[in-house]
Amino acid sequence: MSLPAPTLTPARGLVAIVGFLVFVEFASGILQGYYTPIFSDIADHLGISDADVNWFEAAQLIVSALAVPPLARLGDLAGHKAVLLCATAATAAGSWVMAFAPGFTTFLVGVALQGAYVVWLPLEVAIVYRRTSGNPRQHQLTRRSAAILVGALQLSVIVGALTSGALVGSVSMTTLLMLPAIAVTACFVVIWFGIEDVPGTAGRASLAAMDLRGLALLTAGLGLVMAGLIAVRLQGPGSPLPWLLLLAGAATMVVFVRAELAIEEPLVDVRLLASSGQWQVQLCAFLFGMSVLGAQIPLSTFARTDPDVVGYGLGASAAFVSTLVGVYVIFMAVGAFSLPLTSRLFGERGALVVSAVLAGTGYALWLPLHGSTGQALVNMMVIGVGSGALVAALPAVAAAAAPPERTGFATGMTNGIKTVGGAIASAVFAIALSATGSLDAAGEGHAPLAGYLTVWAVCAVSAYAAAVALAFLPRRTAQAGSDVLSHA
Repeated sequence: MSLPAPTLTPARGLVAIVGFLVFVEFASGILQGYYTPIFSDIADHLGISDADVNWFEAAQLIVSALAVPPLARLGDLAGHKAVLLCATAATAAGSWVMAFAPGFTTFLVGVALQGAYVVWLPLEVAIVYRRTSGNPRQHQLTRRSAAILVGALQLSVIVGALTSGALVGSVSMTTLLMLPAIAVTACFVVIWFGIEDVPGTAGRASLAAMDLRGLALLTAGLGLVMAGLIAVRLQGPGSPLPWLLLLAGAATMVVFVRAELAIEEPLVDVRLLASSGQWQVQLCAFLFGMSVLGAQIPLSTFARTDPDVVGYGLGASAAFVSTLVGVYVIFMAVGAFSLPLTSRLFGERGALVVSAVLAGTGYALWLPLHGSTGQALVNMMVIGVGSGALVAALPAVAAAAAPPERTGFATGMTNGIKTVGGAIASAVFAIALSATGSLDAAGEGHAPLAGYLTVWAVCAVSAYAAAVALAFLPRRTAQAGSDVLSHA
């Protein structure tokens, strides 16, 4: 299908579009960094315990995992700008709900809606790719544009964290939560007026042929698993209901896999995910997501816990947590940029294994070293270096292990599966942090130290398990992934 001719010259048009999309990614980074330093303040505002804050992250990550495959596919079929606008509208709605939420349930709904932002970056890269169609430097321009967008994202994570940490004591919580909502609403306007509308590649017949059955089964399966984990929290492990729900979720996922294997254009290409070179990367993404996504809230609430009240914690301010986030993001960049060097030292596969081991070691350090802010900074530096290398490498390695026509799916699945791992870990961590004594310390709602130790142990073990999975990665796949990175 021929595309309409752009109204701007290619160079000027691409620069303008990337400029507008940088603003969108800046807002995305604010969302990802803004709330972390103030989760304890949000818990106080809503009158809930620290443990229950983890359900916010679990809900958002599940929505994010479910949103990526259908929205990315709809972008190809119905037009990337249209789907980007819809995802931005949902994110803005969720952000405003969070700002004015009167209690836990309403805030949970807002957080879940906000999870639609996860599809922004894949759609933005697709917009750039379509915009450079016909240019002999299309791949190079797309990679460079994506690098600019990711750079803006990482910078704005730090800006968001520092902003909330600086303002939390001087404005009301409603006002504080309105700022990201305003930023996302502004994004909608920027996309509407700044991004040209290129139609999708298919008509109604192709839209109707989408794998809605697969989406329904995947939603049901993950929903039942999350419901089972919530039931464990509410009724305890001695009740049969949680285990029945978890069993039903597992059975539904089996049906989902069989259904995907039986159709020609599935929502999830199960055969590809099970192929050599791909399953190692995707398993690593799941295990890596448990720590890189699931541990954010526990680390924040532990840092804010006053040791004079409960006997543990750092007693840190929101401003220090902002600094902790900034240090972590900076060392993630160090890990990503140093990957070519470590690849020369340890080999391409060895560099990935070392990165996973570093991330696991950083979390393992939290077990004995959690008594001072200096120890926390060192731990996060180690975690950041290992995590940054994996964040940079996993999509490239997944693309290298996929056929040319399925590279987009493979790279997208590393993000989706990572998100599922984070969601399940967040729910498990919520149970661990509320297992004993969550309302000790004069009813302040603090989680027990044993819960935090469990969180760090799980994160360390999952990262080490990811290292084991990567050790089975075919050498040729790791080499090809390194080549993709070196040309980005």
